[in-house]
Amino acid sequence: MSVRGARIHAHGGLEQITVDEFELREPAAGEVRIGLRVAALNHLDLFVLEGIPGIDMPLPHVLGGDGAGVVEAVGPAVDGVAVGDEVVLNPGLWCGRCANCLAGEQSMCPGYQLLGEHVDGTLAQAIVVPAVNCYPKPSRLSWEQAGSFGLVTLTAWRMLVRNAQVGPGQTTLIHGVGGGVGLAAMQIVLAAGGQVFVTSHSDAKLERASELGATHGWNYRRADIAREVRAATGKVGVDVVVDNVGNATFATSIRACRKGGVIVTCGSTSGPELPVDARYVFWNHLRIMGSTMGSDEDFRSMLRSVDSGAIEPVVDSVFALDDTVAAFRRLQAAEQFGKVVVALP
Repeated sequence: MSVRGARIHAHGGLEQITVDEFELREPAAGEVRIGLRVAALNHLDLFVLEGIPGIDMPLPHVLGGDGAGVVEAVGPAVDGVAVGDEVVLNPGLWCGRCANCLAGEQSMCPGYQLLGEHVDGTLAQAIVVPAVNCYPKPSRLSWEQAGSFGLVTLTAWRMLVRNAQVGPGQTTLIHGVGGGVGLAAMQIVLAAGGQVFVTSHSDAKLERASELGATHGWNYRRADIAREVRAATGKVGVDVVVDNVGNATFATSIRACRKGGVIVTCGSTSGPELPVDARYVFWNHLRIMGSTMGSDEDFRSMLRSVDSGAIEPVVDSVFALDDTVAAFRRLQAAEQFGKVVVALP
């Protein structure tokens, strides 16, 4: 069948994104076709657009990792998913056969891939995916919300619930609160009974974060974040730091963390090389934990929290498919507070 989608035919800047028509294959065994209602952008899409060293994806390539829609067709050997089901997608793909998959640690699969990065993504009218990647859409959510939260909220859940094990009374510093991971992380910490400190380049974003429950917020263009954190915690430092910025923030993360604290990192939007002073790490007994996406059980647990209302997906703006370049322009400029969403006809 023919569908329209946002694709790149070459790597480079926003000028490489085009909305065109292409043929979508039929579902194979264990797969389903989803008629997508919405898709959402992630910073990962900008990396894919520019080209990621070591990943040679076939071109043209459909962008997008997040999406939600309705099951239109099922292939052979599909159980638990039927035509007409409203679903949200787990963007991660795994083999299901290796030791990690069999142990329930799908995101540690040696062949782990992401929609929109290694294979065609969600910025199209339809997509064919494994049936195991489909989860019931929370009925309380709008389509725009349902298609926006998967990648970032799963990532934040794994980082904070499974890895850092945040709990009542703990303090967490989150860099870049306007982004999807930052907002999801803030809500997860607050739901666990913790306090949240945030940073941003925008005073407006800091004000909105305060309205959502952040205890302290600082503009990193004017403030010494590590010094402010120390002052706010009686010179102790925070229990947990969420750092998905990388090069520009990691030295601050180390100085802001208390003795025995945890730094969890899932990204490097400012560059992959980390300025680490080993003396701070060993003297303060710091734990630095890397985290990518999460397991099937992580997704199900996270989805229950979303379904209950403990986590509320925040949508910044909604664009039409033909305006996908404008959506990417907003993401690239870091103007968003929440997720940038594309509605699919």
